[in-house]
Amino acid sequence: MDTGGMDLTLSYYLPVIWAGLIATAVCMYVILDGFDLGIGILFPFARSEEEHDQMMNSVAPFWDGNETWLILGGGGLWVAFPMAYAIIMPALYLPVIVMLLALIFRGVSFEFRWVAKPRHGRWDFAFAGGSTLAAFCQGLILGGLIQGIKVENGAFAGGTFDWLTPFSVICGLGMVAGYALLGATWLIARTEGPVAERARGQARNALLLVLAFVALVSLWTPFSVERIAERWFATPNIYYLWPVPLITLLLGVSLWRGIARGADLAPFLSAVGLFLLSYLGLAISTLPLMVPPSVTIWDAAAVPASQIFTLIGVIFMLPIILGYTVFVYWTFRGKVRPGEGYH
Repeated sequence: MDTGGMDLTLSYYLPVIWAGLIATAVCMYVILDGFDLGIGILFPFARSEEEHDQMMNSVAPFWDGNETWLILGGGGLWVAFPMAYAIIMPALYLPVIVMLLALIFRGVSFEFRWVAKPRHGRWDFAFAGGSTLAAFCQGLILGGLIQGIKVENGAFAGGTFDWLTPFSVICGLGMVAGYALLGATWLIARTEGPVAERARGQARNALLLVLAFVALVSLWTPFSVERIAERWFATPNIYYLWPVPLITLLLGVSLWRGIARGADLAPFLSAVGLFLLSYLGLAISTLPLMVPPSVTIWDAAAVPASQIFTLIGVIFMLPIILGYTVFVYWTFRGKVRPGEGYH
């Protein structure tokens, strides 16, 4: 029995399946953990202890479960694309480590803040600082990947600080603004009183910043990276892809109008839509590259047997994760009013 054709089929489709799973996990993480990181970014602007408590209580049932998607994305990259993992980690080691440490400080402060009252000022600082620094580092990582990693003979061949460029810094600042937008629109949807009213103004300011950063990055990348310019502006691609920036602008207008008319959930959904479209634009610019500019998903993939083995586990666990996520968000639906909480 000739199994050569089957082996070729598995070698082609398994990396595609795994790339889709990892992309989904990263997207879920960015959206779900993005709004609670955004709460931390906006934390210093609260005007009282009661407002601080209300902001944290709006994400208390969700924040730790949201980080599950980061584990799935990172673990999936390690087991399904070990070559990509071995290249990306040394190339972006410093921002990755700083991001993880910031997430640890954010998580620890979330728990310790409640038991340290009334002397909890340092934990407030750790929560806000850890959230902001983690968001900024995620933007640095994204910028470092987009601009490309130097690879020779299947290994990282660049310098320690290749990721630190004006472009990656702009991506970092854009990520902070984006998470602040998600956090502000989450507060609009999930809180009442002064916190929600202030969040409407914060959401407007964050939206203007996000649209400015999206425009800047969208113009910067094709002019500085030839492969991205060819992907977006070569014919016939340009005829299919021009709706992406148009829909992005329309979503921005929808978000602004939703805030103006006093809507609760619509601004958050519009903000999520902006992130999804930005993520789609990133996929259009890079796929099928796993490590730009030279390593594709098939180059970086593990052997089919390894991918199948781990895929079996994901098939069982992914529905559980999704079910748990839906259950928690449904159980703790509704607004958090001043003085209410889960602690």
